Amino acid sequence: MKTITQQLTNIVSAAFEKCGYDPALGRVTVSDRPELCQFQCNGAFAAAKQYRKPPFVVAQEVADVLAADPAFAKAEVVKPGFLNLTLADDALVKLVVALAADENGGIPQAEKPETIVIDYGGPNVAKSLHVGHLRSAIIGESLKRLARAFGHKVIGDVHLGDWGLQIGLVIAELTVRHPDWRVWALDFDEAVDPVPELNPALLCEVYPFASQKSKTDEAFAEAAHTATAELQARRPGYIALWKEIMRVAVADLKANYAKLDVDFDCWYGESDADAYIPQLMKTLEEQGLSYESNGALVVDVAEETDKAPMPPIIVRKSDNSYIYGTTDLATIIQRQQDFDPDRMWYVVDKRQHLHLTQVFRCAKRAGLVRPECEIYHLGFGTMNGSDGKPYKTRDGGVMRLEDLIATVTNTSLERLAQSSFVEEADREDYARKLGMAAIKFGDLINHPTKDYIFDLDKFLSAEGKTGIYLLYSISRINSMLKKAGEQKREFNGVYSESERDLMLKLVESGDAFVGAFNELAPNYVCENAYQLAVAFSRFYHDNRILDEQDDAKRANWLALCELVRDQLCRHLHILGITPVENM
Repeated sequence: MKTITQQLTNIVSAAFEKCGYDPALGRVTVSDRPELCQFQCNGAFAAAKQYRKPPFVVAQEVADVLAADPAFAKAEVVKPGFLNLTLADDALVKLVVALAADENGGIPQAEKPETIVIDYGGPNVAKSLHVGHLRSAIIGESLKRLARAFGHKVIGDVHLGDWGLQIGLVIAELTVRHPDWRVWALDFDEAVDPVPELNPALLCEVYPFASQKSKTDEAFAEAAHTATAELQARRPGYIALWKEIMRVAVADLKANYAKLDVDFDCWYGESDADAYIPQLMKTLEEQGLSYESNGALVVDVAEETDKAPMPPIIVRKSDNSYIYGTTDLATIIQRQQDFDPDRMWYVVDKRQHLHLTQVFRCAKRAGLVRPECEIYHLGFGTMNGSDGKPYKTRDGGVMRLEDLIATVTNTSLERLAQSSFVEEADREDYARKLGMAAIKFGDLINHPTKDYIFDLDKFLSAEGKTGIYLLYSISRINSMLKKAGEQKREFNGVYSESERDLMLKLVESGDAFVGAFNELAPNYVCENAYQLAVAFSRFYHDNRILDEQDDAKRANWLALCELVRDQLCRHLHILGITPVENM
């Protein structure tokens, strides 16, 4: 199903062509002045330059052709050459009927479905998820669902940090604490020797301690670097301990991501890319791209158009060890071989932009991906506290994501205790869903690249632009449809201005999804969902739906309510938000 603006563009483009003008001039957009018209076309201004005619004359010629088209109730020209369009009610009803019948909810399906790999999450297996991981997880999950809604094949990869210095730090600290463990022996054999059992709490304590210790203890820092090198050289005892760390960490990560309703198709990490490093180094050498600089191996990635210095990317350090740039490039090789993607999207903190620019340029220069493959960094902003600084705990530490989820869920539970609509047995489930709606919508309503203030009271409000307001809107419709029972539901006309506005907002949803996909910006979906809920609220208050005595009106209104409910649920699914039956 084409979006409403695509359908209208086809009509208006044909009118431009009939008048002897380039049909490309007939692009239609949703009006930015809804009090004047529903849609608009500004192609007459470009036509005036191209054909040397006043824009008003061009627009009037086109309007005269459109006047005979049954799709429009009005096609009028406003000087100096704006073409304002208003749909006929019959045409609007047909669009709504088509939307209700479309299994994709008005989201146009890709003519040529693409394979898209989305890199999001990026947790460090040696430590717990914290609030800094929140945005990557929920933005990436939303983009994954959005792209799939268009019919694309999407692979979500968590890309674990599991093969670098963080593991070396843990190994070095455990060596100090447990010198008697058999895993430290050079002749360790995993088939016969015991491997110590670890747990999430221990890892959460060891890594921060070791990281801080390495900043003041040079000997310990050196030991950690040595442990990292020996791990990557696959020392048996270290590999066995690494497997235990991975067993514990991944299970804990999956449990916490599940609380966010976030899941990944691939649980690959830097360790999986390790096998592709020899191929990477060979490729760079054979193409003459890598060279030594101060003992390190580097690749130039600067371009003539750069407005700021662009340093070369280091692919091997002077001590012959590999770093993030190396594993990121090797990961690209892996993804190319495994998935042959058309696009790779990296949902990563915007502070990593320089690093990823270096990686992407190197990958393109070395031919690690097809030339037409898009590699894009969606750099997101930070979640800040009321002081405008990155969100912290009360004592100034970085808040664990698990603790944030618990705080929001408990706050929701306290509020639900006052509700007579939710059974006590269901309150914990409802509290979790309300909490997730609050967190996710409060984040995703902002453009991904922007910083925002985390305000729990605001996010949990049932009024205003919040996820709770949307859940309440769906709950209200559910209650009404339940009371209506088996009463007839069918679209048969337009009976009020608020009804017309609601129908328009429904048929415009496809354009909101297209905008979100084109800009990788879920906030378009959030905004459209909110505007749809607001339009429904006006319609609901203007019309006594269940008490309406006119059978045709009531049937039309009930069908409209059901479609609004379904579309709101579709919006929320793409945002990763689960609705509730009643509130």
